[in-house]
Amino acid sequence: MQGPAGRQGSSVKGFIMQLAELIFLAVGLSMDAFAVSITKGLQIKKMRFRYAVIPGIWFGVFQALMPVIGFLLGSTFCGLIENIDHWIAAVILGLIGGNMIREAVTEKEENEGEAKTGKDEGPDMGFVTMLLLAVATSIDALAIGLSFAFLKVDIVPAVTCIGLITCGLSIAGVYVGHAFGSRFKKGAAILGGGILIAIGVKILLEHLGILVF
Repeated sequence: MQGPAGRQGSSVKGFIMQLAELIFLAVGLSMDAFAVSITKGLQIKKMRFRYAVIPGIWFGVFQALMPVIGFLLGSTFCGLIENIDHWIAAVILGLIGGNMIREAVTEKEENEGEAKTGKDEGPDMGFVTMLLLAVATSIDALAIGLSFAFLKVDIVPAVTCIGLITCGLSIAGVYVGHAFGSRFKKGAAILGGGILIAIGVKILLEHLGILVF
């Protein structure tokens, strides 16, 4: 028979295990956002803190928001989304990645224009681009929210943890990408586009059951 101290120790151990599982889940969910953030960093010629914060906020918020939507809307909606979410993500990432490669190939003309104006426009972090990337990298988290509902997980701390970890890793990803991009420049931009396309293909193959991790 367990005494109060034994029950308290068991409770603490259970909390630590749940927290560890949640952190592992958050890191796993954030890997696509981390990789996309690296591609943003590859595009940066002169690093500014806001270039890292913007993807961090976008990806962190959406990675936290999607499980909440799944949690609230339930199995019917999530079931419908799961049938097409991999196609949506693959198309979005493929288009943006292809556009990055196209811009890298025509970089000489752009650099000449920049030299004349003296302006460094920085990476494309406009509203539409970031919205599409945030949706593409977080849409599969809808199903996570559904599982949270079934398992009666406390949704607020769970999605807060997921959002913060994704935000932090995304910021780090931009700096990692910039460190490589500043050395390899044009080739790095082409690599970044290829990474986006590869992430889209990976998501598609995983959901089709062809690629299993």
